[in-house]
Amino acid sequence: MNISITFKNVPSSDAVKSHIEKKLNKLDKMLEYPAEAQVVLSEEKLHSIADINLTCNKLKIHARGEAEENNMYSAIDSVAEKIKTQITKFKEKQKRHLAGDKQSIKDEVLADLVDSE
Repeated sequence: MNISITFKNVPSSDAVKSHIEKKLNKLDKMLEYPAEAQVVLSEEKLHSIADINLTCNKLKIHARGEAEENNMYSAIDSVAEKIKTQITKFKEKQKRHLAGDKQSIKDEVLADLVDSE
C-alpha cells in the first residue's frame, strides 16, 4: 500500500507514522488490488482529527476519526475501524452480486430507505 501522511498543526513523529502504517497494512490485507492512502492528521482546539482517503481498484473510501484531549492514536484507531467496516460491506456486496443474489441487495436498499424516513 502506498501511504502518504500529512501533518497539519501537529508535530510529526515516527511513532505515529509507524502506528498508521501498522493499521493500514492490516487493511491492505483485506483488499485484492494495490491501494493508495492519503492520511491527514490535524488538531483543532482539543480534538485530534484523522482523515483517510483510500483508493483501490473500484473502491474509494473517505473516513474521518476524531478523539478528544489530543489523543491522536485513538483518532487513528477509530478511522481505521470505520474503513474496515466499509471494506467488509463493499466485499459482501460484491460477493452477493457475483453470486446472482440481486434481490437481497434490492431488499437491503428498500429497508434503508424505509429506515431513513
